[in-house]
Amino acid sequence: MPEVLEVEAARAVLSGYALDREITRVHAPDGWFLKRGTTAAALRHALIGNQFTQARRIGKQIVLDTSDPGVRVGVHLGMSGRVLVDGEEAGDPLLHASNRRVTKWHRFGVYFADGGSFMLRDPRRLGAVELDPDESRLGPDVLSLTPGQLDRALGSRSAPVKAVLMDQARIAGLGNLLTDEALWRASIDPARIAATIDADERRRLHRAIRTTVRVLGRRGGSHTGDMPRDVDMACPRDGGALQRRRIAGRTTYSCSVHQI
Repeated sequence: MPEVLEVEAARAVLSGYALDREITRVHAPDGWFLKRGTTAAALRHALIGNQFTQARRIGKQIVLDTSDPGVRVGVHLGMSGRVLVDGEEAGDPLLHASNRRVTKWHRFGVYFADGGSFMLRDPRRLGAVELDPDESRLGPDVLSLTPGQLDRALGSRSAPVKAVLMDQARIAGLGNLLTDEALWRASIDPARIAATIDADERRRLHRAIRTTVRVLGRRGGSHTGDMPRDVDMACPRDGGALQRRRIAGRTTYSCSVHQI
């Protein structure tokens, strides 16, 4: 599933190849994929003759600004989405989904006057496109997260710390893999109640989050963490048994020894 690192790679492809090109046609065959009242007709009206001028990202949400200041397009990759601009593509690494180039999986796209195109391919159909997305519904972006923002996100909440970290309204961009890796690096049990994380642990967690996104970003994605996601393997830090649980509705891996 794309997390902030994969979405940032997709944003970079859009920024590098889809901007300042006149849009002549809109491909929006799947009404299910269009959210919050967006329709294919509305997209055609808003985009034909227009150009994308900037590709921004807030957490896992990509926002495409256009030459019309009143028109923005929100693109969410869902669980298996990739963006394709001419011969360039990025998004979900598709470790657990088909990487076949099947045109029926093109859920949204535009054609440019110069003959090129931008398509959003999503085999599982769990992404979304919307006009004028509400950017205020997202918390601070994880790539620029400050200690104060993390402290406010955790607050005195009674939910597991993993649930709070993955709440996009609290911190935008963390998904299952990055969250497990950061908590493993910070030696914090994912099931710990957020309010019980003390000041020293919060500082340690902030450093672990920043290190995780930086190191895994260099390696190539959220799936390149050091903690094995396999209970038949030992923790590489202390040799302890790894455990698998269901926390915040997601399969969660942690070390039974050093994560307390």
